Amino acid sequence: MAVVLWHIELSHYNEKARWALDCKGIPHERRVPIPGFGHGVRAAVLTRGAQRRLPVLELDGRRVGDSTAIIAALEEYRPEPALYPDDPAERALALALEDRFDEELGPAVRRLVWFHTLPDADATAAALFTTPNPRRERLLRATIPVARRVVSADYGINATSAASARETIVAAMDDIEARLGPSGYLVGGRFSVADLAGAALFTPLLAPPERPYAPARIAPSLLPLREELKARPGGRWVAEMYARHRGTWQRPEVTGSAAV
Repeated sequence: MAVVLWHIELSHYNEKARWALDCKGIPHERRVPIPGFGHGVRAAVLTRGAQRRLPVLELDGRRVGDSTAIIAALEEYRPEPALYPDDPAERALALALEDRFDEELGPAVRRLVWFHTLPDADATAAALFTTPNPRRERLLRATIPVARRVVSADYGINATSAASARETIVAAMDDIEARLGPSGYLVGGRFSVADLAGAALFTPLLAPPERPYAPARIAPSLLPLREELKARPGGRWVAEMYARHRGTWQRPEVTGSAAV
């Protein structure tokens, strides 16, 4: 039975799931609904209303939503190479860090990036369509005034929340830098789900070259923060995790793409 990942290209949570699949060498199809209203509908249909966001993974006849649950399912489906540490204490710490990145860093990055990106139609189109798609870009540009309001309301995006998000992002990098040991990893002596989650959720800002589907353009107002973070030890760590563990990524053929 084919393994199928329903995803949206720009999302750092979707990058978590893609990276786990690629890390474990699991052949799979990637299917892309229309971003925006379409991907929420597709997620709800696939999970019978349990999820309204992608990614959703079809695996062994079941559908798993949420990047953390997907990684847990993949650990059972293909245990090696393991993303969970063997030592119980290290495993608990790795999972706690993954949860913290999911609940704090991920939403902060999303909120700050959208705050700067939504006013810029070109940057929004670049984020949503990393390969040229004139038909979808025309549709996006026609609906962008509505999309700005919907996305801003959905994610609580405003000047105050964006300022708070920036503080959260900097604090997350402070924490990563404080935790890094001689091995260069967050937990124990090898790559784990903690490293994968932390590095993946920073990618909309840092855009390491190994990150698939990276937009060709970001909002110019984000560039100073990108350069500031890339120059820090934590920014260099994100780049190193991608260089060491994302590998040479071959873009698969996306089959069965859906428009809903």
